[in-house]
Amino acid sequence: MKQSTVRESWVLFLLACIPLLLTPLAAEESTYTMMKDIPYREEADGDLTEAMRERCRLDLYCPAGRQGFATVVWFHGGGLRSGEKEVPGQLRGQEFAVAAVNYRLFPASKTADAIDDAAAATAWVMREIESHGGDPGRVFVAGYSAGGYLAALIALDESHLRNRGAEANRLAGVISLSGHMITHFTVREERGIPGTQAVVDELAPLYHVRADAPPLVLITGDREKELLGRYEENAYMARMMKEVGHEGTKLIEIKGPDHGGMLEPAYPLLVEELARLNGEKTGE
Repeated sequence: MKQSTVRESWVLFLLACIPLLLTPLAAEESTYTMMKDIPYREEADGDLTEAMRERCRLDLYCPAGRQGFATVVWFHGGGLRSGEKEVPGQLRGQEFAVAAVNYRLFPASKTADAIDDAAAATAWVMREIESHGGDPGRVFVAGYSAGGYLAALIALDESHLRNRGAEANRLAGVISLSGHMITHFTVREERGIPGTQAVVDELAPLYHVRADAPPLVLITGDREKELLGRYEENAYMARMMKEVGHEGTKLIEIKGPDHGGMLEPAYPLLVEELARLNGEKTGE
């Protein structure tokens, strides 16, 4: 066979494979819908500032044509001072919906604003997800780093969601990936307190340990490499939750990666824990 004929055969073969390679992507696009930049605060919340109009939005990624699915409210990291909402690729195509949330950032806004935004976004999902096919009784909150802190705080301190017309104990579970359990270092910076000085007050998830909280999963990187003792914070949180009688706390340490490197190996664990908690919720 001539060389040109061989090349032509390979070209034809590769062209024939393209539809097969694209089929999984096309299938995902057809079985999930993405709604972007949905405002989760309404004018009824009061006069919305420009920062609220810009940042108080979420993207909603949902299974299409299905009913009763679980939903994960996902908070990005960035130290409460940076970051953008995104539905992580590892959380797509997993039979649950993802609400990726933006919130106001320090120093343009106060750190308390980020916490209130997290509660407002979660309350919106709990209230609205049924109209998109989801089960309002199977809403989880999760996040990485600052996002893990926000998820844990609004789930454990019931006042934040209550102020937004929702109940923290209706959450199906909380999964925090390397989140602060003491008062966040950016909150401390706002008060002029150094990052190495630990504070446990009303803005610390650890301050709100309680037996009747939703199931709590704490995932961290390697204890020897994590940021500012992040593993130890989470280990103490897990211990104190058990001390007060909470039976649904689980601590997972990923050996090897540091704070920045733990996210990728944490995603499969997050999906696994969501499946476990969702199964417990539905009795499967």
